[in-house]
Amino acid sequence: MSTGLSREGPERAEGSLVTGPSPARSEPARMFGLFGLWRTFHSVVFYLTLIVGLGGLVGNGLVLWNLGFHIRKGPFSVYLLHLAAADFLVLSCHVGFSVAEAALGPQDTLYFVLTFLWFAVGLWLLAAFSVERCLSDLFPICYQGCRPRHTSAILCTLVWALTLPAVLLPANACGLLRNSKRLLVCLRYHVASVIWLLVLACVACTAGVVLFVWVTCCSTRPRPRFYGIVLGALFLLFFCGLPLVLYWSLQPLLNFLLSTFSPLATLLACVNSSSKPLIYLASGRQPGKREPLRVVLQRALGEDAEQGARGQSLPMGLL
Repeated sequence: MSTGLSREGPERAEGSLVTGPSPARSEPARMFGLFGLWRTFHSVVFYLTLIVGLGGLVGNGLVLWNLGFHIRKGPFSVYLLHLAAADFLVLSCHVGFSVAEAALGPQDTLYFVLTFLWFAVGLWLLAAFSVERCLSDLFPICYQGCRPRHTSAILCTLVWALTLPAVLLPANACGLLRNSKRLLVCLRYHVASVIWLLVLACVACTAGVVLFVWVTCCSTRPRPRFYGIVLGALFLLFFCGLPLVLYWSLQPLLNFLLSTFSPLATLLACVNSSSKPLIYLASGRQPGKREPLRVVLQRALGEDAEQGARGQSLPMGLL
């Protein structure tokens, strides 16, 4: 009898395994489903970001061509010229590395460091542009009388020169440029870099808020066209640019807790860099008219009255 009972038990157990739900068998299926969902999400975001980047390359390329060779350089067109160059480099890095990844598979490259380097240049240029635009409207007489002629060119040169160590030093110390990592040095450089980026973002946003309040509530003059450029660029920075700054600040933690954050932050950063030419176009165009892009840009900058729309240009070295 003991033999019969011992056989009956396993038979019932086997039957229960066949007919009932099995956690051991459903768990791999569930994991496979989640993995397939993640791959689908990653592919959609990847190709959407690539399309946005290609469109942004065309738009920023047109802005670079017109500001660089067909428009006389004013104090604010210099900022937009360098800002378009920084956005063009951001999108070029992303598109280039994305094509390489699609062709060769994921590679351990310098993609994030190089992309964020040019993004930081654009953030600094936007902060300088916003502050100078704000000062020019709040104190027009003092601004025109006290401002040195080549202020924009000097500031843009300093931005390009100082952003390199501000990004590359923490990246090198934290092992993003090479395999070795020095923890204390990494922490010190990284904290300084994050504080610097947050200060730039706060300065840009503060200048935008002050300009908005002044133009809306205090100024008696007609609303300037550059008003839309400044506020539109700052709107893009706040909603589309700051996620990439947050990812730079908390990259290990976000990779561990929220793996979807990185592709979404990259997509939003590409939207930020690709949408500025549309803001220039919307601010400078006149409804019902088809005009050359250089005329639209001059009108959006508010420099057409000062410079004239004669299409003249200064050499790039005199910026």
